[in-house]
Amino acid sequence: MKFSSEARVGVLAIVAIAIFYFGFNFLKGTDFFSKTAVYYAIFDNVGALVPSSPVKINGVVVGRVKETEILQNLDNKVAVTLEIKRSVSIPRDSRAILTTELLGGALIQLEMSKNTAMFASGDTITAMVEKGIKEVAQERIVPVLHTADSLMKGLNKVVGKFEGTAAYLNQLLQSSDRMVVGVNTLVNANTKSLAGVLANMNALTASLVETEKALKPILLKTNTLADSLASIRIGETLNRTNAAVASLQNILTNLQKGQGTAGKLLKSDALYNNLNYSIVSLNNLLTNFREHPKRYVNLSIFGKKETGPAKSVIQQDSL
Repeated sequence: MKFSSEARVGVLAIVAIAIFYFGFNFLKGTDFFSKTAVYYAIFDNVGALVPSSPVKINGVVVGRVKETEILQNLDNKVAVTLEIKRSVSIPRDSRAILTTELLGGALIQLEMSKNTAMFASGDTITAMVEKGIKEVAQERIVPVLHTADSLMKGLNKVVGKFEGTAAYLNQLLQSSDRMVVGVNTLVNANTKSLAGVLANMNALTASLVETEKALKPILLKTNTLADSLASIRIGETLNRTNAAVASLQNILTNLQKGQGTAGKLLKSDALYNNLNYSIVSLNNLLTNFREHPKRYVNLSIFGKKETGPAKSVIQQDSL
């Protein structure tokens, strides 16, 4: 059976269109020769994510982004369709993390959970966006810029205050220059006088040195004499003290032995007994005198004599 040239052209056009379609979809990431499961993730903003962007688990590509669709009924959020190999099971509570690559591209990183239940094809995975280098840099750099701005403002204030200080310093330096010139003039005018004063000071210093040399032997002798006197006085004092202590020890020893009057007073009861007896006798005598005074006082007008006082009986308390 023979085909016309028009039929051949038509068949070739159909084949070319089919090859173009399948090739374009293959380049977009559609794999026509493997089985895939479809999952969804909803993001507020997908950034640089485009169809055919890879989906990875721990750095290994397990799928592709099939398409992105804007959801106007959900505040213009973006629905991302993910094609994942059916051989890869995704546990529930896993998350689809939008990550920005170093060179500016974007991909989906699946963070797997430890849940034993698995997502089914057509389920929606929880989505989140990982901060990229740009966002982290902005978070770090913005506070630094604010600090630098505050620092520059402070420096400007300090510089403004130093403008008046600089003028004051210029005046001070000018005054210092005039004072130095005046001092130089004064020194030049009194150079001879200063030289004479310095010569006199040198002579006085030399004289003091000679005087010191002469005074040193005298001071040494004075110190030796003072030391000798101090030694003599201290020796005499110690000797007297030792003698006094020895005498006191002898007295105490005699007292303890009962020698001498004081020792007998401390050691013997005889003196105490005699004194006690004398006091009792004196007390009886005074009692008898109060009771019979005529026995001791004899008053006679006509020369009559009374008999003398009867002998008083003195009683001694038992000791």
